[in-house]
Amino acid sequence: MSAGESSGSVVRRILLGSQLRRLRESRGITREAAGYSIRASESKISRMELGRVSFKARDVEDLLTLYGVADEAERDSLLGLAREANVAGWWHSYGDVLPGWFQTYVGLEGAASLIRTYEVQFVHGLLQTEAYAHAVVSRGMRGASPAEIDRRVALRLERQKVLVSERAPTFHAVLDEAALRRPYGEREAMRAQLRHLIDMSEQPNITLQVMPFSHGGHAGESGAFTMLRFPESDLSDIVYLEQLTSALYLDKPEEVAQYEKAMAALAQESPSPEESRDLLRGLLQLT
Repeated sequence: MSAGESSGSVVRRILLGSQLRRLRESRGITREAAGYSIRASESKISRMELGRVSFKARDVEDLLTLYGVADEAERDSLLGLAREANVAGWWHSYGDVLPGWFQTYVGLEGAASLIRTYEVQFVHGLLQTEAYAHAVVSRGMRGASPAEIDRRVALRLERQKVLVSERAPTFHAVLDEAALRRPYGEREAMRAQLRHLIDMSEQPNITLQVMPFSHGGHAGESGAFTMLRFPESDLSDIVYLEQLTSALYLDKPEEVAQYEKAMAALAQESPSPEESRDLLRGLLQLT
C-alpha cells in the first residue's frame, strides 16, 4: 500500500462522515435516534460524521436503511467508501509516540494537494532537519527517553517524504523571523537548518517566505495555523490549529475564509520568495 492510499483513507473517512450527516439531516433524524439504531451513543454518531472513528460495515448499512437509502448502487458506493476508509495508515506503526488527535492530521497532510502554513515558534515540521527536529522534540518532551525522542524524530522525517513524493502537494510556508532566530540545538545545527531552508525554497512545489521583525504587526497575530486543501472537490478546506494536548479542525466556510484572508495578507506583506532567500542568507551569516 502506498503512502498516498493510506493518507487517502483519512479523507475518505471524512467524506463518508459528511455524506452520512447530510443524509441524516435531510431526513430530519436526530443524532440520538441514529445512535439508537446502531446500538451506540449520540457522541458516536458525532464522531462518525466528523470522520474521527473507523466504520463498521453493519453500522453503515443500518444507517443507510434508517436514512431511506434503498438504491443498491448508492449503498454499494458508500459501503465501498467505508472499506477504503478503514485502511490503516503508515503512521499507525508510530502509535506508541503519536497522539490520537495528531494521527488525523498526519493522514490529512499526506492527502492534501495544497498545504499553507504560518509558523512563529519554530520551523515547520516538514522543513526541519534531523538535528533541529531532535532539538525541538527534546525541548518539548523533557523527561522522555532517548528511544522515544528518536521515534518522534523518525516520524517527523517520514512525514517529510510527502514533499518529494509523486503526488507532492504545493507547499507554501510563511515563517516569522522569530522562528529563525530562536536557537534549537547547537550553532551548527541552526546553520544547517538555515541552509536546508534555502535549498528547500528552491524546489518547484515549495514557496517559502519570511515575515521580518521590521514589518511590525501583521495578519498572523492569532498564532500558527495550517490550511489544507484536497483534490476531492466535495471535501472542504480544513484549518488545523494545534494546542498543547489536542487540536482543532475548522471546516466551516466562514471560519476558513478568515484564515484565507490572513494567509493572503501574510503572503502579500512578506518579502517575496527571492527576497526571503536573501534574508535567510543574511541570517546564516549572522549565526
